[in-house]
Amino acid sequence: MDKRFFKLFDLTEEQAIAILDTPPDQVGENDSRYIAVSHLVNFSTEQSIQALMRALQQTDPSLDNRIVRRKAIETLGRLQVPQALPLIRPCLAENDKFTVENAVWAIGEIGTEDEALLAEIAELLNTPQQNYRVIIQTLAKLNYQSALEAIRPFTDYPEPPVVSAAISAICRLTGEATQMGQVVEFLHHPNVMARRLAIQDLIDARYYQVIAEIARCPVSLVFRLRAIRALAEVGIEDNTLSFTDIQADLEQTLRDHPTDLALVNAYDRPPELPFLIHELYDTDFGRCYLATQSLLQDHAEAAPEALLATYREEACADYGAHFHVVKLLGWLHYAPAYDLLVEALHNQQPQFQKSRAAAAIALGELGDRRAVDELKTCFSTRIWDLKYAALMALQQLGETSSASLAIQDEDWLVSTKAELLIK
Repeated sequence: MDKRFFKLFDLTEEQAIAILDTPPDQVGENDSRYIAVSHLVNFSTEQSIQALMRALQQTDPSLDNRIVRRKAIETLGRLQVPQALPLIRPCLAENDKFTVENAVWAIGEIGTEDEALLAEIAELLNTPQQNYRVIIQTLAKLNYQSALEAIRPFTDYPEPPVVSAAISAICRLTGEATQMGQVVEFLHHPNVMARRLAIQDLIDARYYQVIAEIARCPVSLVFRLRAIRALAEVGIEDNTLSFTDIQADLEQTLRDHPTDLALVNAYDRPPELPFLIHELYDTDFGRCYLATQSLLQDHAEAAPEALLATYREEACADYGAHFHVVKLLGWLHYAPAYDLLVEALHNQQPQFQKSRAAAAIALGELGDRRAVDELKTCFSTRIWDLKYAALMALQQLGETSSASLAIQDEDWLVSTKAELLIK
């Protein structure tokens, strides 16, 4: 499990346990039981596990405590603690649907072959107002064949994420892929969450035939890269795909240019520059990509200064907008942005990780050979997409010999790309 994003709290294990064990009505104003329970995901020790199970058994009805209990269930699931199953199981019958959802998810993470427990989870498909998507995913993950007929009706459910999960689950349980085309169609749904979740369902169904369609889906490249990587490994394992079969889609996704995406949004008339800059902060990356395309096509001269201004004002602290600004400065070939891009390349804050690979691509676009040495330093990191983007940038700068630094890389995508560059 990648824990880079979990270690954001300035607490020791002992401090977190002490706060979590404090009765809810006695917690100091500077402490948070929720932060404490979240932090314990970093510690798979017996004392942390016991503290999490004590928190789960704390039944104070206050909203704060209910939220802490939900998080304790989730954390026990993340830590995959089998001894917590007897405590999590009764939560399936609680009235709080969010507690039920977390309990189902945690059981899926921990794993079980207990038929009675699996039947209890399946019965939740007959209970109103549950998170049917999580229930269906868990039943498929645990290969509970007896749930198949209970899952099938959900292929006609009114909510696309539930339909998508149901079709994926049927494919996983039976190998039946006749409806998977509908999941692929959800990659172009107007709702960004439907698009993101469809990608997850394609991963779960091991449906590697649609890597090219995933590469064009207008969501954050984080979701697309994860899917391309996971599905490529499935196809290679099946002796159906090779690296060269997925290379173009992988590199198109890392480049992340809006013209390579099947955008689902459109403007009625050409927007003004301030509107487009504001759109870069939207949480729906489909809208960000549309704004990026318009900035490149219609505002190429004025955009650089506007981008630098928004960077100084807000984007330097907003990791989504930061990512888009970095990419745009490269595609606009704005040479004065060189120092900003180098700074982004070396940004160690975990929430800005995807900006580092974007900065590598942008430096390649600038064509400034001063970037060669900066890009070489990327090979000492463990971030595979940053290393791969650095190889792409070095290739664009005509410095393919530097790929020898990555020829023995621990990541197969990086080492394979490096091998091809130095042949």
